[in-house]
Parts: sequence; C-alpha cells; structure tokens
Amino acid sequence: MKTPFNKFLYIGFLLLGLFQAFFSKDYMQGAASLGIALAFDPFDPEQKWNDRPKWQKAVLIIHLGLVAAMFGFGIGLNDK
Repeated sequence: MKTPFNKFLYIGFLLLGLFQAFFSKDYMQGAASLGIALAFDPFDPEQKWNDRPKWQKAVLIIHLGLVAAMFGFGIGLNDK
C-alpha cells in the first residue's frame, strides 16, 4: 500500500476511535478502532524500525499505550 493511502486510513480509524470513545462512550469499540489504526502505519512502512526517527517511534509507542489504557478503562467500567 502506498503511504498517502495509509495516512488516510490511519486518520480515519483514529477519528472513528475517538468518536466512539468520547461521543458514543463505547470505550471498547474505540480502543479496537484505535488499535486497527496502528495497522496502517502513517509513516513510511518500508522503513525499518531501527532506521526511523525517534519522534516517529515515540508517536507509535504512545499511541499503543493509549490503546492499552483505553482497553483497561473499558474493561474496568464494565467490571461488576
């Protein structure tokens, strides 16, 4: 896949996940959509992880951490 198309898919799933989490209050679906967004690397997917700039690594790792936190938050709210 080409990088510009990946960026559109990444942004689309990112916006969908944020909408589901904050407006629909469905945190599990929001976390799933945000997790799917990571599959569409918005940066150059051909570039190896070790060759990426540190800011790109930081963005992707923080995104992954937020997805994990949202999953935990969704599980915690549904725990009874």
